[in-house]
Amino acid sequence: MTTGNASGAPAASIGATGAGIDAETCSAAHAVPASALHLVRPNPANAVPVAMDGVKDTRMEILVGRQHGAPNFAMRHYVVAPGGHTPHHAHNYEHEVIVIDGEADVTYGTATHRIRSGDVLFIAPNQMHQFRNIGAVPLRFLCMVPTSFDCGKPTPGS
Repeated sequence: MTTGNASGAPAASIGATGAGIDAETCSAAHAVPASALHLVRPNPANAVPVAMDGVKDTRMEILVGRQHGAPNFAMRHYVVAPGGHTPHHAHNYEHEVIVIDGEADVTYGTATHRIRSGDVLFIAPNQMHQFRNIGAVPLRFLCMVPTSFDCGKPTPGS
């Protein structure tokens, strides 16, 4: 994956400084040096297809995650083509979403909600959910998840 800085130029590669979470204590096992800045601009061209059952025309780019030394949270950039959707699924960790472009119907539990650019959502653990792009342009959203759950298991896509 190619990352860039705010001007669009490629960013320097910054590796992780340690290995995730200590499962016995549920605490960060490393500290990220204050001088390590990872700067990237979301770029749909860098998003790769999501390989899950029930997905249609959805891609994801990891903007910040474990590979960048983030001990607690990961930020992902999703791009859902018009008519595309994420899987209808649930998992035992939360995520927070901010819509940056487009319009979608989000199924959450048994209800459906219309969302659009600028909306912010909290998806609670263990709640069935799905994003369906109903617009004419790609749906783009940022999704934040913990880098681990259950005291140390890596969160997929973090």
